Amino acid sequence: MEGLRNLIHEITEQGGLISATLSQRRKAGEDGYTKTVIKPVLLKGVLHYQFANHYNNKVIHENIPAESLEVSLMRLFEETFRQGLLCTPEADYQVLISKKYKVSILTKSPTKTPGVLTHNRAKQYILEEGRPVPFLIELGIMNSEGKVLAKKYDKFRQINRFLEMVQDVLPHLPKKRPLTIVDFGCGKSYLTFALYHYLSVELQMELKVVGLDLKADVIERCGMLAKDLNYQNLRFLVGDIADYDELSEVDMVVTLHACDTATDAALEKAVRWGASVILSVPCCQHELFGQLDSPVLDPLLSHGILKERFAALATDAIRAKLLDIMGYKTQLLEFIDMEHTPKNILIRAVKAKNNDTDRLWREYTEFRNFLHAAPYLEQACRDLLPEAMNQGEVSVPEAGQTDNP
Repeated sequence: MEGLRNLIHEITEQGGLISATLSQRRKAGEDGYTKTVIKPVLLKGVLHYQFANHYNNKVIHENIPAESLEVSLMRLFEETFRQGLLCTPEADYQVLISKKYKVSILTKSPTKTPGVLTHNRAKQYILEEGRPVPFLIELGIMNSEGKVLAKKYDKFRQINRFLEMVQDVLPHLPKKRPLTIVDFGCGKSYLTFALYHYLSVELQMELKVVGLDLKADVIERCGMLAKDLNYQNLRFLVGDIADYDELSEVDMVVTLHACDTATDAALEKAVRWGASVILSVPCCQHELFGQLDSPVLDPLLSHGILKERFAALATDAIRAKLLDIMGYKTQLLEFIDMEHTPKNILIRAVKAKNNDTDRLWREYTEFRNFLHAAPYLEQACRDLLPEAMNQGEVSVPEAGQTDNP
């Protein structure tokens, strides 16, 4: 194997590997991949190598730093594969290894030339760059040719990430009737317009969407834009979450950056409406900060910045568990990368049958009691929770207001 080791060392030292294909496993197995294809890729401007492991019905990718290529490639030849083709600008090397680890290396004329290194593949967005989208043009994210403006690319990514999450929950929405959607704390309404465009224009679904926010000037501009775009079933209203009572039934509730317990007020509305889908990105979770009291956690709670972050995470954990108890299946997902905003957790909940409410309630109360917390959402939804809740009374602060920039 020494000759093979020297060859791989030389190729990797020169950074000359264009591609490699390894095959013919030493030991066949139902769960084992049958082939590995390797190619160089750039990740944030740094050279890596992508290992694509081919199974019978799927391909799993792994990217490794360039400095790890030699060890990883040699390990695959020693432990897994008996055959390989290494392509470089100078030559192609056919590697054959016998069952007794006798290595033959055949050198052939090169068949490939180096290409321009890119990431694995261009990200496929729901709203594609290069295809003009009217609301994105009006909001200053795209130009008239469909090119995303450099300063707005983060917002473009955020919009598409949000629509990917909406796409995932479409099977949970009612069929064969118009949908009603409410966006609490809609602010400048980038995502409200995106939601309406995607469902109504792209997917041709019947729906009406209401955007609600406290800022009258912002709502006025959004209403004018909806009219200019001819989004006939998109309305914007000035109002507070807790006071909104126009509708008796809503299919999807969106709440993005509603401040502190305003998020809880929106979640309560959603549950009482029997919403099939809830999408919530909380903001400014101050409620638990002043309530947390646990000697065991003193090493953490004695530091303000850690206490603030822990309180925010604990708040969202409580919200998720309460939604589960009230008949939802809940996930906490990364909304956008941490480098763009620390408020990056999205609570996604869909209506689901749950036959284990007692266990969920016990888990919740143990966690709540450990923290000495009195969550607003628990009190607001008191009549929707298990009867065991009525054994105790807890005082709770009043709900906050929306604060979506």
